Amino acid sequence: MSPYDCGLMATPPIDRTAVVDRYFMEHRAKLIDLAAYLDRVERATPRGSASHDFRHDALVQAIAILLDGKPQRARRVLEHFSDPTSEPIAKAPMKGATGAYPGPPKDAAKGGAR
Repeated sequence: MSPYDCGLMATPPIDRTAVVDRYFMEHRAKLIDLAAYLDRVERATPRGSASHDFRHDALVQAIAILLDGKPQRARRVLEHFSDPTSEPIAKAPMKGATGAYPGPPKDAAKGGAR
């Protein structure tokens, strides 16, 4: 008995041509949007002493995950952007989410408390 017959999966997977037919134009537009973002960042003048932003760096690293040819890209990209720690921090550094994990605070990286 297949997983489709016993109700474990709702529908059988569609073939590659059908996937491309259904999703290509949507993802082509997203890729062009991403290219435009990268062009804007490249043209922008750095503010202050920081020439790199951890969010942008995380996005560029995530693009490398997309291109590495390994399976489960969506899971690995999500994990790449996620905070891997399990202990809550004492105080949030800002209001709202940044969308990428900046790494441990500088004092924690030096052995201080987080």
